[in-house]
Amino acid sequence: MPNPALSLHDQSAEVEEDSAIHAPRVPQGRKAVISSEELIAAALKLVGPHRSISTLSLREIAREAGIAPNSFYRHFRDIDELAIALIELAGTSLRKVLSEARQRATTRRSVVQTSIEVFMEQLSIDDGFLPILLREGRAGSTAFKQAVDRQLCFFEDELQRDLVRLAALRDQTLHEPALAARAITRLVFAMAPVAMDLPPQEQEKMMTEMMTMIRMILAGAQAIKEEEQ
Repeated sequence: MPNPALSLHDQSAEVEEDSAIHAPRVPQGRKAVISSEELIAAALKLVGPHRSISTLSLREIAREAGIAPNSFYRHFRDIDELAIALIELAGTSLRKVLSEARQRATTRRSVVQTSIEVFMEQLSIDDGFLPILLREGRAGSTAFKQAVDRQLCFFEDELQRDLVRLAALRDQTLHEPALAARAITRLVFAMAPVAMDLPPQEQEKMMTEMMTMIRMILAGAQAIKEEEQ
C-alpha cells in the first residue's frame, strides 16, 4: 500500500521499484516470447542438408531459438510434433515452387523439363526443404515417413491436374492420369536421393535420364488411351 507520508512522485517510484522486483526475469540472451514459426526455423537451421530431424534434442532447439526449454511446450507437445510441422512446411514450400514453374509451361514436354530442372536446383540449396523430404522419407521414423508420404500424395494430385490440363489443350486424354502422376512423383523421389550425392556433371546426366523416363511414362499413358478408343 502506498505510504501517505510520501509525495505522489515518491509513491510512483516506489510502485515501479516493487514491480521490477517481482516481475519475472528473462535470462540474458533469451527471448521472452517466440512463435512456432521461429522454433521451426531454428530446427531447420540445425538439421541443414545432412542431419535427420530425429537427432535433434529439445534443449538444442531451445538454445538455437534463444528460449528456455519449457517455452518449447507452448507450441509443440514434443520434438516429433515439431518435426512433422517442419515436413509439412517443406512439402508446402516445395510444391509452391514446382507449381509456379509448371504453370509457365505450355506443353507436356516443357512441364517435364521445367519441373525436373527446378527440382534438381532445390537439391543444391543447403537450407532448402527438398533434402528434408528425401532424408526423412528414407531414414526417418514411421511417423516422419507417413508425413512425407502425405506430402507426396499432394504432389501427385497437383501434377495430375496439370497433366489433365495440358492434355485438354491438345484435345487429348491420358489413361489413368492419377496413376501416371503417381509413377512420375515416386520415380523422381526415388532417384533424387542418389542424385543429391553426385557431382554436378553426373547430376546433369541423371536429370536427362529422368526426363526420358517421365516422357516414356506419359507416352505410354497416351498410347494406352488411344488403344481404348
